[in-house]
Amino acid sequence: MPPTLAKPPRLTGEALHAGYESRRVLDGVDLSVAEGQLTVLLGPNGSGKSTLLKTLARTLAPSAGRVCLDGQDIHRRSTREVARRLGILPQGPTAPEGLTVRQLVGMGRFPHQRLWRQDAERDARAVREAMAYADVAALAERSVDTLSGGQRQRCWIAMVLAQETDLILLDEPTTFLDLKVQVDLLELLSRLAHEQGRTLLLVLHDLNLAAAYADRLVMMRDGGIVASGTPREVFTVAHLKRVFDLDARVLVEPETGSPICVPYTRQGALPPARPVSPTADRCCVS
Repeated sequence: MPPTLAKPPRLTGEALHAGYESRRVLDGVDLSVAEGQLTVLLGPNGSGKSTLLKTLARTLAPSAGRVCLDGQDIHRRSTREVARRLGILPQGPTAPEGLTVRQLVGMGRFPHQRLWRQDAERDARAVREAMAYADVAALAERSVDTLSGGQRQRCWIAMVLAQETDLILLDEPTTFLDLKVQVDLLELLSRLAHEQGRTLLLVLHDLNLAAAYADRLVMMRDGGIVASGTPREVFTVAHLKRVFDLDARVLVEPETGSPICVPYTRQGALPPARPVSPTADRCCVS
Protein backbone atom coordinates (compact mmCIF):
# COMPACT_ATOMS: atom_id res chain seq x y z
CA MET A 1 0.00 0.00 0.00
CA PRO A 2 1.45 3.42 -0.94
CA PRO A 3 2.16 5.79 1.95
CA THR A 4 -0.58 8.26 2.86
CA LEU A 5 0.40 11.76 1.82
CA ALA A 6 0.00 14.49 4.41
CA LYS A 7 -2.72 16.99 3.63
CA PRO A 8 -1.50 20.48 2.74
CA PRO A 9 -1.99 23.11 5.44
CA ARG A 10 -5.19 25.15 5.23
CA LEU A 11 -3.60 28.37 6.42
CA THR A 12 0.00 29.51 6.27
CA GLY A 13 1.94 32.59 7.25
CA GLU A 14 5.25 33.18 5.52
CA ALA A 15 7.89 35.55 6.92
CA LEU A 16 5.21 37.68 8.57
CA HIS A 17 6.01 41.11 9.94
CA ALA A 18 3.11 42.98 11.53
CA GLY A 19 2.34 45.49 14.23
CA TYR A 20 0.52 48.68 15.11
CA GLU A 21 1.58 52.13 13.83
CA SER A 22 5.30 52.36 14.58
CA ARG A 23 5.43 49.33 16.90
CA ARG A 24 6.45 46.05 15.29
CA VAL A 25 5.08 42.95 16.99
CA LEU A 26 5.70 40.04 14.61
CA ASP A 27 9.24 39.60 13.37
CA GLY A 28 9.45 37.19 10.43
CA VAL A 29 7.01 34.53 11.67
CA ASP A 30 6.40 31.33 9.69
CA LEU A 31 3.42 29.17 10.66
CA SER A 32 1.38 26.44 8.99
CA VAL A 33 -1.98 25.40 10.43
CA ALA A 34 -2.56 21.69 9.85
CA GLU A 35 -5.95 20.53 8.62
CA GLY A 36 -8.28 18.78 11.08
CA GLN A 37 -6.23 19.66 14.15
CA LEU A 38 -6.64 21.88 17.19
CA THR A 39 -3.59 24.14 17.35
CA VAL A 40 -2.99 26.44 20.33
CA LEU A 41 -0.82 29.55 20.47
CA LEU A 42 0.83 30.09 23.87
CA GLY A 43 3.05 32.83 25.20
CA PRO A 44 3.29 35.65 27.74
CA ASN A 45 1.39 38.90 27.32
CA GLY A 46 2.81 40.93 24.45
CA SER A 47 4.42 37.93 22.75
CA GLY A 48 2.43 38.40 19.55
CA LYS A 49 -0.20 35.65 19.81
CA SER A 50 -3.25 37.80 19.10
CA THR A 51 -1.39 39.81 16.48
CA LEU A 52 -0.48 36.60 14.66
CA LEU A 53 -4.08 35.39 14.83
CA LYS A 54 -5.38 38.70 13.45
CA THR A 55 -2.80 38.68 10.68
CA LEU A 56 -3.72 35.14 9.66
CA ALA A 57 -7.42 36.07 9.72
CA ARG A 58 -6.84 39.12 7.47
CA THR A 59 -8.12 41.55 10.09
CA LEU A 60 -4.59 42.99 10.31
CA ALA A 61 -2.49 43.46 7.19
CA PRO A 62 1.16 42.39 7.46
CA SER A 63 3.82 44.97 6.68
CA ALA A 64 5.80 42.19 5.03
CA GLY A 65 5.28 38.52 4.28
CA ARG A 66 2.28 36.62 3.01
CA VAL A 67 -0.76 34.75 4.34
CA CYS A 68 -2.14 31.94 2.19
CA LEU A 69 -5.60 30.40 2.58
CA ASP A 70 -5.92 27.07 0.77
CA GLY A 71 -2.80 27.88 -1.22
CA GLN A 72 -3.83 31.36 -2.40
CA ASP A 73 -2.85 34.76 -1.04
CA ILE A 74 -5.65 35.65 1.37
CA HIS A 75 -5.51 39.31 0.37
CA ARG A 76 -6.34 38.38 -3.23
CA ARG A 77 -9.63 36.82 -2.16
CA SER A 78 -12.82 38.81 -1.62
CA THR A 79 -14.09 39.42 1.91
CA ARG A 80 -17.13 37.23 1.26
CA GLU A 81 -15.00 34.41 -0.14
CA VAL A 82 -12.70 34.48 2.89
CA ALA A 83 -15.72 34.50 5.24
CA ARG A 84 -17.04 31.36 3.54
CA ARG A 85 -13.80 29.56 4.30
CA LEU A 86 -12.61 31.07 7.59
CA GLY A 87 -14.46 32.05 10.76
CA ILE A 88 -12.92 34.16 13.51
CA LEU A 89 -14.04 34.86 17.07
CA PRO A 90 -12.09 37.85 18.48
CA GLN A 91 -11.46 38.65 22.13
CA GLY A 92 -14.47 39.87 24.10
CA PRO A 93 -17.06 40.15 21.32
CA THR A 94 -20.17 42.19 22.14
CA ALA A 95 -23.71 41.99 20.80
CA PRO A 96 -26.21 44.85 20.40
CA GLU A 97 -28.55 45.20 23.37
CA GLY A 98 -31.69 43.10 23.05
CA LEU A 99 -30.33 40.82 20.31
CA THR A 100 -31.61 37.28 20.77
CA VAL A 101 -29.44 34.20 20.57
CA ARG A 102 -31.19 33.09 17.38
CA GLN A 103 -30.54 36.49 15.79
CA LEU A 104 -26.89 36.44 16.84
CA VAL A 105 -26.31 32.96 15.46
CA GLY A 106 -28.13 33.97 12.28
CA MET A 107 -25.51 36.67 11.71
CA GLY A 108 -23.12 33.85 10.86
CA ARG A 109 -25.09 33.30 7.65
CA PHE A 110 -24.06 36.66 6.18
CA PRO A 111 -21.37 35.27 3.83
CA HIS A 112 -23.96 33.01 2.19
CA GLN A 113 -26.65 35.65 1.64
CA ARG A 114 -27.15 38.06 -1.24
CA LEU A 115 -29.90 40.58 -1.84
CA TRP A 116 -31.14 38.77 -4.92
CA ARG A 117 -30.49 35.20 -3.77
CA GLN A 118 -31.24 33.91 -0.30
CA ASP A 119 -32.00 30.41 0.91
CA ALA A 120 -34.12 30.94 4.01
CA GLU A 121 -34.61 27.22 4.58
CA ARG A 122 -30.90 26.45 4.43
CA ASP A 123 -30.10 29.44 6.66
CA ALA A 124 -32.68 28.38 9.25
CA ARG A 125 -31.38 24.80 9.22
CA ALA A 126 -27.77 25.95 9.65
CA VAL A 127 -28.78 28.13 12.61
CA ARG A 128 -30.72 25.29 14.26
CA GLU A 129 -27.87 22.83 13.81
CA ALA A 130 -25.28 25.30 15.12
CA MET A 131 -27.33 26.11 18.22
CA ALA A 132 -27.90 22.41 18.87
CA TYR A 133 -24.22 21.51 18.53
CA ALA A 134 -23.17 24.37 20.81
CA ASP A 135 -25.93 23.40 23.27
CA VAL A 136 -27.68 26.78 23.21
CA ALA A 137 -30.92 25.81 21.45
CA ALA A 138 -32.87 26.22 24.70
CA LEU A 139 -31.64 29.84 24.85
CA ALA A 140 -32.72 30.73 21.31
CA GLU A 141 -35.21 33.46 22.28
CA ARG A 142 -33.18 34.84 25.19
CA SER A 143 -31.38 38.16 24.86
CA VAL A 144 -27.65 37.63 24.64
CA ASP A 145 -27.01 40.33 27.24
CA THR A 146 -28.95 38.33 29.87
CA LEU A 147 -26.71 35.26 29.62
CA SER A 148 -23.74 34.15 31.71
CA GLY A 149 -20.23 34.45 30.32
CA GLY A 150 -20.05 30.77 29.42
CA GLN A 151 -23.45 30.82 27.74
CA ARG A 152 -22.48 33.88 25.70
CA GLN A 153 -19.28 32.23 24.51
CA ARG A 154 -21.23 29.19 23.38
CA CYS A 155 -23.59 31.48 21.46
CA TRP A 156 -20.69 33.19 19.72
CA ILE A 157 -19.21 29.81 18.83
CA ALA A 158 -22.62 28.79 17.47
CA MET A 159 -22.56 31.91 15.28
CA VAL A 160 -19.20 30.84 13.84
CA LEU A 161 -20.56 27.32 13.29
CA ALA A 162 -23.55 28.74 11.40
CA GLN A 163 -21.04 30.36 9.07
CA GLU A 164 -20.31 26.78 7.90
CA THR A 165 -16.56 27.20 7.62
CA ASP A 166 -14.22 24.35 8.45
CA LEU A 167 -11.42 26.70 9.53
CA ILE A 168 -12.01 28.58 12.79
CA LEU A 169 -9.74 31.02 14.66
CA LEU A 170 -10.53 31.97 18.27
CA ASP A 171 -8.72 34.57 20.35
CA GLU A 172 -8.75 33.69 24.07
CA PRO A 173 -12.22 32.07 24.05
CA THR A 174 -11.92 30.91 27.69
CA THR A 175 -10.75 34.17 29.30
CA PHE A 176 -12.58 35.20 32.51
CA LEU A 177 -14.58 31.95 32.63
CA ASP A 178 -14.78 29.50 35.53
CA LEU A 179 -12.61 26.40 35.18
CA LYS A 180 -15.57 24.06 34.57
CA VAL A 181 -16.90 26.38 31.86
CA GLN A 182 -13.44 26.54 30.27
CA VAL A 183 -13.27 22.75 30.19
CA ASP A 184 -16.76 22.49 28.68
CA LEU A 185 -15.86 24.97 25.93
CA LEU A 186 -12.61 23.20 25.14
CA GLU A 187 -14.47 19.88 24.99
CA LEU A 188 -16.79 21.48 22.43
CA LEU A 189 -13.89 22.81 20.36
CA SER A 190 -12.09 19.47 20.57
CA ARG A 191 -15.17 17.73 19.18
CA LEU A 192 -15.27 20.18 16.28
CA ALA A 193 -11.74 19.12 15.34
CA HIS A 194 -11.89 15.42 16.04
CA GLU A 195 -15.52 14.57 15.19
CA GLN A 196 -16.21 17.05 12.40
CA GLY A 197 -12.69 17.39 11.00
CA ARG A 198 -12.61 21.16 11.37
CA THR A 199 -9.35 23.04 11.67
CA LEU A 200 -9.01 25.25 14.76
CA LEU A 201 -6.39 27.77 15.85
CA LEU A 202 -6.77 29.15 19.38
CA VAL A 203 -4.99 31.62 21.62
CA LEU A 204 -5.02 30.39 25.23
CA HIS A 205 -3.32 31.39 28.47
CA ASP A 206 -3.85 28.29 30.63
CA LEU A 207 -0.81 26.11 29.97
CA ASN A 208 -2.22 22.88 31.34
CA LEU A 209 -5.56 23.14 29.54
CA ALA A 210 -3.73 23.91 26.32
CA ALA A 211 -1.52 20.85 26.77
CA ALA A 212 -4.54 18.68 27.54
CA TYR A 213 -6.58 19.64 24.47
CA ALA A 214 -4.16 20.71 21.75
CA ASP A 215 -2.93 18.46 18.98
CA ARG A 216 -0.18 21.00 18.41
CA LEU A 217 1.28 23.75 20.58
CA VAL A 218 3.06 26.85 19.31
CA MET A 219 5.02 28.82 21.92
CA MET A 220 5.77 32.48 21.17
CA ARG A 221 7.94 35.15 22.71
CA ASP A 222 8.97 38.63 21.53
CA GLY A 223 7.13 38.35 18.23
CA GLY A 224 8.63 35.03 17.18
CA ILE A 225 7.98 31.31 17.49
CA VAL A 226 10.23 29.55 19.99
CA ALA A 227 8.83 26.02 19.75
CA SER A 228 6.18 24.15 17.78
CA GLY A 229 5.07 20.53 17.97
CA THR A 230 3.00 18.11 20.01
CA PRO A 231 2.37 19.02 23.66
CA ARG A 232 4.95 16.50 24.85
CA GLU A 233 7.53 17.87 22.41
CA VAL A 234 6.96 21.51 23.32
CA PHE A 235 6.12 21.31 27.03
CA THR A 236 9.63 21.11 28.48
CA VAL A 237 11.36 22.72 31.41
CA ALA A 238 13.69 24.57 29.04
CA HIS A 239 10.87 25.99 26.92
CA LEU A 240 8.85 27.09 29.95
CA LYS A 241 11.88 28.93 31.28
CA ARG A 242 12.77 30.51 27.94
CA VAL A 243 9.24 31.54 26.95
CA PHE A 244 7.62 32.38 30.31
CA ASP A 245 10.71 32.84 32.51
CA LEU A 246 9.06 30.20 34.69
CA ASP A 247 10.85 27.77 36.98
CA ALA A 248 8.71 24.66 36.92
CA ARG A 249 8.67 20.92 36.81
CA VAL A 250 6.86 19.14 33.97
CA LEU A 251 4.92 16.08 35.06
CA VAL A 252 3.02 13.59 32.93
CA GLU A 253 -0.59 12.68 33.66
CA PRO A 254 -0.43 8.86 33.71
CA GLU A 255 -3.80 8.12 32.07
CA THR A 256 -3.74 10.60 29.19
CA GLY A 257 -0.02 11.22 28.84
CA SER A 258 -0.60 14.97 28.82
CA PRO A 259 2.22 17.07 30.27
CA ILE A 260 1.43 19.20 33.32
CA CYS A 261 3.28 22.34 34.38
CA VAL A 262 3.84 22.62 38.14
CA PRO A 263 5.66 25.85 39.10
CA TYR A 264 8.12 25.92 41.96
CA THR A 265 6.87 27.92 44.93
CA ARG A 266 8.39 29.86 47.79
CA GLN A 267 7.85 26.84 50.02
CA GLY A 268 10.65 25.09 48.19
CA ALA A 269 10.98 22.25 45.75
CA LEU A 270 8.09 20.01 44.83
CA PRO A 271 7.82 16.50 46.27
CA PRO A 272 9.91 13.89 44.46
CA ALA A 273 8.35 12.30 41.40
CA ARG A 274 9.34 9.33 39.31
CA PRO A 275 11.19 10.30 36.09
CA VAL A 276 9.82 9.01 32.79
CA SER A 277 13.35 8.02 31.79
CA PRO A 278 16.83 8.64 33.20
CA THR A 279 17.42 11.45 30.67
CA ALA A 280 13.95 13.03 30.62
CA ASP A 281 13.15 16.40 32.13
CA ARG A 282 9.60 15.26 32.83
CA CYS A 283 8.24 13.15 35.67
CA CYS A 284 5.20 10.97 36.19
CA VAL A 285 2.59 11.87 38.77
CA SER A 286 2.62 9.05 41.30
